[in-house]
Amino acid sequence: MEILLWLLPAAVVTGIAMLWAGWAGREAPDRERSEAEQERFAAAIMRPLPTAAKARPQPRSRERSTGVAVRPSERESPRRSA
Repeated sequence: MEILLWLLPAAVVTGIAMLWAGWAGREAPDRERSEAEQERFAAAIMRPLPTAAKARPQPRSRERSTGVAVRPSERESPRRSA
């Protein structure tokens, strides 16, 4: 049993960290929003998006990588015999 006593400080610190994380991550009580806050939120939601966010280009589908690096110029030219 004495051989496990060195684990005690780590277990205590872990327990305290678990309690703190549970307390810090608790659900905050709902509060009543003022009319001005609700209007500001509604105005922000209804505002049009910037054009950069709307016209985002779709990612091109790429060929699956084989892990072998081949230069494009080597693909097109025929192999030279040694």
